[in-house]
Amino acid sequence: MDADATIRSLRQALLASPDNLPLRRLLADTLFAYGHYADAETEALAALRAAPRDDGLALLLARAYRAQGKNSAAVIVLEQAVARGCDPARVELARVLLADGDAEGAARQYRQALDADPSLRDAELSHRLGVDLTRDDSAGVVDGRERLGGSAEGGADPSVLPVRSDVKFAHVGGMANLKDEIRKKIVLPMQRPDLYKAYGKKVGGGILMYGPPGCGKTFLAKATAGEIDAKFLAIGIHDVLDMWIGRSERNLHAVFEMARKHKPCVLFFDEVDALGASRTDLKHSAGRQTINQFLVELDGLGLDNDGVLVLAATNAPWHMDSAFRRPGRFDRVVFVPPPDEPARADILRLLLAGKPQQDIDAVAVAKKTDRFSGADLKALVDRAIEQKLDATLASGVLEPLRTADLLAAAKAQRPTTQEWFAAAKNYVLYANDSGLYDDLKSWLKL
Repeated sequence: MDADATIRSLRQALLASPDNLPLRRLLADTLFAYGHYADAETEALAALRAAPRDDGLALLLARAYRAQGKNSAAVIVLEQAVARGCDPARVELARVLLADGDAEGAARQYRQALDADPSLRDAELSHRLGVDLTRDDSAGVVDGRERLGGSAEGGADPSVLPVRSDVKFAHVGGMANLKDEIRKKIVLPMQRPDLYKAYGKKVGGGILMYGPPGCGKTFLAKATAGEIDAKFLAIGIHDVLDMWIGRSERNLHAVFEMARKHKPCVLFFDEVDALGASRTDLKHSAGRQTINQFLVELDGLGLDNDGVLVLAATNAPWHMDSAFRRPGRFDRVVFVPPPDEPARADILRLLLAGKPQQDIDAVAVAKKTDRFSGADLKALVDRAIEQKLDATLASGVLEPLRTADLLAAAKAQRPTTQEWFAAAKNYVLYANDSGLYDDLKSWLKL
């Protein structure tokens, strides 16, 4: 029996027995197997109405969503299954997060699934996430990144495995000036190394991005790695700082060594102000030594940093030591503002791509979301999707997103950037003798 005949037979049987849950599940499975993802979604939704806590149906629905690019909807369904203790849902959630460019979150979910059930190992997913299948299952994960193993002193080496980034500049809404700066500093030197070599200029260096949280600094760093097909190594303060004297410096050196071994590599430091605080503000020598080590690694004295591209993000650039802004270190300091109106419309379109929608006016929504960060816009879309999912699960009929849904979500939400701007304004007015914050001053129209 061919696919169409099989599906027709199942539909006819279901018409005769519409409350037969196993039969509806079989129809949904069959539709998915033959690539009829939208129909599989409809049947899985109908089945979930009858069995809302059925993890198998939730997985099937999430896979149908993912096959259609409806990743936000898939995440919501999977997170509910994970909350119920469904470990296979963690693996599927890892796939969805990876498709959205969140490699760290994907690796965290995947490792937690393997810790609970080693039989869930998937060779392809392990390879894409850099999860070592030969490792002991008790190995730790911090923010979705595998630690490389213990040291002789008993502590964990904070170096982390670089990953490939599937995100590119095309996935980043707005930020045209910042993208241009990164192209000149990082992308073009990688694409035309012969030209830069002719002028005796190495491929490398650093860019410090600052601005309110949630405006895409981390996402832009991932996109930079994807744009030049380089490995991406994301470092948080917990990967470096250690309570024991000398360990933080050793950890920092290990991080740079890992980047040097995987060149070309984009080395991204989040919350870098915690690692590069002003030494005049530090009372203890241990913190000063960590900063000095950071400066040495950036300079690459006796080491080869060619091909190591350092990006860093901070919400508080005024707390950083001025030595980090010398040539060859973070010699480009760039303000990352909340997206402007056209950029907000672009971001909304990207966030809504592949989701069920009807005549959405992204420009109208953008007008009502002044000073919303990219994270705020994602939260807005997720809020609207949650409302639609509730309506869809209740009626069994797929409800498309409309402009009114997004406007209602925007009305119920406030931008999270306001508090940051209130603090930043004081530094612009009273601590900007060097002109470091001129771009922020211009943006605030002061």
